Amino acid sequence: MAGELRRGGVARGPQGSNDSGRTYVYVDGTAVRKLQAVPQPQERRQVSPEDQKRRKTRERALSMNMGYVLFLTAAAVVTVFMCVNFLQLQARETSLQKEVTALETQLNAAILENESDYNRIMSGVDMEQVKDVAMNELGMVYAKRSQIVTYEVENRDYVRQYVEVPQG
Repeated sequence: MAGELRRGGVARGPQGSNDSGRTYVYVDGTAVRKLQAVPQPQERRQVSPEDQKRRKTRERALSMNMGYVLFLTAAAVVTVFMCVNFLQLQARETSLQKEVTALETQLNAAILENESDYNRIMSGVDMEQVKDVAMNELGMVYAKRSQIVTYEVENRDYVRQYVEVPQG
């Protein structure tokens, strides 16, 4: 009975026998390899001049000449430059966005502080006392209907008076 040689170099045979005259089978893993046919040498056929010409044309088309290499190098440099420029612009935009957010936060804080100060000041002012001082001490009076003049303004943000307001 033939023994078998397994991975690790262990040969197994019948117990108590020596190795003389015995055939051992080497098994790699759990399955025996399939035999592969030996490839047959291919026949050399005569290459026609047309085939040689086609082969040379194909080789020339697949090879890179100096102009093509320079073009590819220039295209790669331009692409890398544009990518770096794009990344720098994106980083600048991100930093500007953060700056805008910080300025908006400051603006909102200033608006809240102004409103708070205005409300504090207005709560400390007695409007009846202001009216009394204006009328009794300063001699101010309400305007009469004949003194009020209305007119249309193009720009409602502010008014500059260059001449007297026409009576109308």
